[in-house]
Amino acid sequence: MSKLHDIGAPPGTLFYNGEEKDAKIKITLIEFNETEYFEDSFYELDTCLNHVKDNMVKWINVEGVHDIELIEKIGKCYNIHPLTLEDIVHIDQRPKFEDYDHYILSILKMIMYDKGVHAEQLSLILMDNLVISFQEPEGGDAFDIIRTRLRQAKGRVRKLGADYLFYALMDAVVDCYFDAIEKIGDRVEKIEEEIIQEPKRESLIELYRLKREVIYLRKQVWPLRDTLSNLLRSESKFLSDSTHLFFRDLQDHSTRIIDTVETYRDLLSGIMDIYLSTNANKMNEVMKVLTIISSIFIPVTFIAGVYGMNFEFMPELKSPYGYAVVWAVMITIIVVQIIYFRKKKWM
Repeated sequence: MSKLHDIGAPPGTLFYNGEEKDAKIKITLIEFNETEYFEDSFYELDTCLNHVKDNMVKWINVEGVHDIELIEKIGKCYNIHPLTLEDIVHIDQRPKFEDYDHYILSILKMIMYDKGVHAEQLSLILMDNLVISFQEPEGGDAFDIIRTRLRQAKGRVRKLGADYLFYALMDAVVDCYFDAIEKIGDRVEKIEEEIIQEPKRESLIELYRLKREVIYLRKQVWPLRDTLSNLLRSESKFLSDSTHLFFRDLQDHSTRIIDTVETYRDLLSGIMDIYLSTNANKMNEVMKVLTIISSIFIPVTFIAGVYGMNFEFMPELKSPYGYAVVWAVMITIIVVQIIYFRKKKWM
């Protein structure tokens, strides 16, 4: 289990709190304008920076944040505050937005769905004509569609500045939320049908698992709305007025996601209540049948007990019709009780 924090360390101390890794960090540089495009991957920062051109929009994607030395080197190169670097390497950060003098920072959770919900931290830094993204490399990312649009010069991304690229990356992350929610919705519908038709222990286990995933997803997406609200209130010079319109639309998407997650959480609680109620009803039916059977045989058992005491002076014992009479009385009692229970609709 990874440590949550380096206890006692001063603010701004870089401490990677994820799983230990030996793989080298991959740095991908994409530069573009309306007519030109360049893309290449590097494993050394200096080699990457040698290809940087001043007259183009740049996107530097860093896959991995476990190399503290490299992260510090990037921070010195672009004058990134140590507290920002600390947030980048602490992969359990709450999504947030921060506005600095020469850059803005947005930390998001990139949701992936593969037999369950998984989240990876994504840190985006926007500067003048530059976007730097820091991500964990395990599960891929949501940016393939952005890369395709850049390579094929489709849409607005090649025509507008770095702030629109900043928005496009955040929009791609939010789109993954919709994909995860859709798959969770399918599972919710399936488990609801199973529990209504025939509740099983396996369905209960799946229901608990699904409920945990929805709670986990809610924890990741709930701060997104505050992040976008803070971003829209920002007066940063790096965000143009035209891009603010797109961020407002992104905020609407985040609200829809949160509402849907809340709906699924309430629905799963309702399904859990249905499961418990169904099991309780089944138990009540069993107890009802057992109670009816007991009620029928209690008087019969009483009669059999009385005449099974074998006292010598019991007048009925000498009667030639005693046995038949007792059977007749017991059967009559049973029939009368059954008729009465049916009349009361107890059976």
